[in-house]
Amino acid sequence: MGDVVEMLGAGLAPGVVVTDPEVMAAYARDMASFSAVGDPLAVVMPRTVEDVQHVMRTATAARVPVVPQGARTGLSGGANAVDGCIVLSLAKMDRILEIDPVDRVAVVEPGVVNAVLSRAVAERGLYYPPDPSSWEQCTIGGNIGTGAGGLCCVKYGVTAEYVLGLDVVLADGRLLSTGRRTAKGVAGYDLTRLFVGSEGTLGVVVKAVVALRPAPPQQLALVAEFPSASAACAAICTIMERGHVPSLLELMDGTTIRAVNAMAQMGLPESTEALLLAAFDTPDPAADLAALGELCTAAGATEVVPAQDAAESEMLLQARRLSLTALERVSTATMIDDVCVPRGRLGEMLDGVAAIAAEYDLTIGVCAHAGDGNTHPVVCFDAHDPDESRRARESFDAIMALGLELGGTITGEHGVGLLKKDWLARELGPTALELQRGVKAVFDPLGLLNPGKVF
Repeated sequence: MGDVVEMLGAGLAPGVVVTDPEVMAAYARDMASFSAVGDPLAVVMPRTVEDVQHVMRTATAARVPVVPQGARTGLSGGANAVDGCIVLSLAKMDRILEIDPVDRVAVVEPGVVNAVLSRAVAERGLYYPPDPSSWEQCTIGGNIGTGAGGLCCVKYGVTAEYVLGLDVVLADGRLLSTGRRTAKGVAGYDLTRLFVGSEGTLGVVVKAVVALRPAPPQQLALVAEFPSASAACAAICTIMERGHVPSLLELMDGTTIRAVNAMAQMGLPESTEALLLAAFDTPDPAADLAALGELCTAAGATEVVPAQDAAESEMLLQARRLSLTALERVSTATMIDDVCVPRGRLGEMLDGVAAIAAEYDLTIGVCAHAGDGNTHPVVCFDAHDPDESRRARESFDAIMALGLELGGTITGEHGVGLLKKDWLARELGPTALELQRGVKAVFDPLGLLNPGKVF
């Protein structure tokens, strides 16, 4: 394999190819638990499209697998190294190439951090809506790879709806351009959408054209406390049925509330079993919040607290932003599930997760993008306790089975990776799985790109 490293280095600048064991160990995995990790042959940190092409041509010639990576903030093992692979980190391809306020697009390299792009376009009076919780670290390339979502999805949608065109290096090193930068375009098959959510199994994204929106008004938020998860979910159903379009609609269950209280002493009532957070960025957000607050009260909310200004809104939303961090402090490890169900069955999902927590004798907190039915049950467990680790994995699977039983999907935004590939087969069924494997074979006939992931 030393020959492969020499072949890589022959076409790249000094320092781009890294074989230091400690560095390679740092790049070997993402943030998922229970996912296998291999030992890479080398880590390559390209700066240019030509660098990426050289890597893929070398990998094809030597029949060496390649694992593309963004910031490794993923939660499904999709960026984990396999034995003898080239880890291809796109983090240093981090330029914003263009911001066009007329066509309302930005052209970016894959290593651009989500928050950096968001702030850059905001300076031009524009808005890039997709906002994963890890937006301060995650990259646009990673967001595209997993089809990431975020808090704003209820109104603005997910990453796939903002990717207009891509430049992709294929497995054999050829450069493919897909999509467009025009407002409309339906020529040919939609290869751009095919790459979004493909988790690096079809090609390596080296440039993206993403859609922007005019910056919305400053949002105002509201918090409603409920005595049960089912009451909060009933309020969510009514809110959506009545045609309200909040810019944010989030839910925390009682377990999550108590974890946040323990960490941040926020003073949330311990008797509250569900906290609903809503926001509007409409021309008259106060009026919209008042109407939504009435619906919450009618559904059984014990208290409704609307913010008066942006500072109060941020304070109210702080509890939701702390949810995952707080649950991580409950035990030595967590597994974060990502099951999306129809909104009308959200209450059944939360009640079912509570029953699973009791059955497996584990702490499982749920925070959710309630407006689109995307739940994030967080299984807390002692990684040093084999029996508890076993129960954690079994409870994780039970939660996914529940989601499918309720007509949902095993992942709304985190991707399949290693963690859920067996469950993908169950969700898709044999015919769809066969066709998807056929698509993979067209783009990557040697199976070199992110092998063992997704399928």
